[in-house]
Amino acid sequence: MSSGKAIIFCAPSGAGKTTIVHYLLSKQDDLMFSVSACSREKRAEEKDGVDYHFLSVNEFKSRVQNKEFIEWEEVYENNFYGTLDAEIQRIWKIGKHVIFDVDVEGGINLKHHFGDNAMAIFVKPPSISHLKERLKSRKTETPESIARRIAKAEMELSYAEKFDYILLNDELNKAFAEVEKVVTEFLKL
Repeated sequence: MSSGKAIIFCAPSGAGKTTIVHYLLSKQDDLMFSVSACSREKRAEEKDGVDYHFLSVNEFKSRVQNKEFIEWEEVYENNFYGTLDAEIQRIWKIGKHVIFDVDVEGGINLKHHFGDNAMAIFVKPPSISHLKERLKSRKTETPESIARRIAKAEMELSYAEKFDYILLNDELNKAFAEVEKVVTEFLKL
């Protein structure tokens, strides 16, 4: 088995982790994004195999039974997310380090799986009210889904101390500079 390092980004929905991951990918060509699998509906702007591997609930469950996932979870009822082992092997075989954009529980599971070969970074929003405004501005969320995501965010924030690094995303350019330095140093180890 080939192996490289893993950079794991976690945050409550709307905290800016995806923006930060895209920034790092544009700056460091030794990183490649791990496309997670999920069973949720694809959003209009998303592409299968780029944003997620979109699977039906039955296909997801079948792959779980076949032990094709490094980690997976049911985030909401019949709404599964996970990391396919084949995706990680594909990235490592071409000599890149893998970067993840996952939820908090998935990130903790990945950190346990990869151990010292992983750095887990928690992206912390300035506040819950700031998070709520970001979710509203997406215009893809219903009031019910925003309420559900905020409740989950409050729980996820309690996990921040379990991560190797906490990145406060209160000013994006500052967060970009800080995370680039931290990741570069980890990859040199």
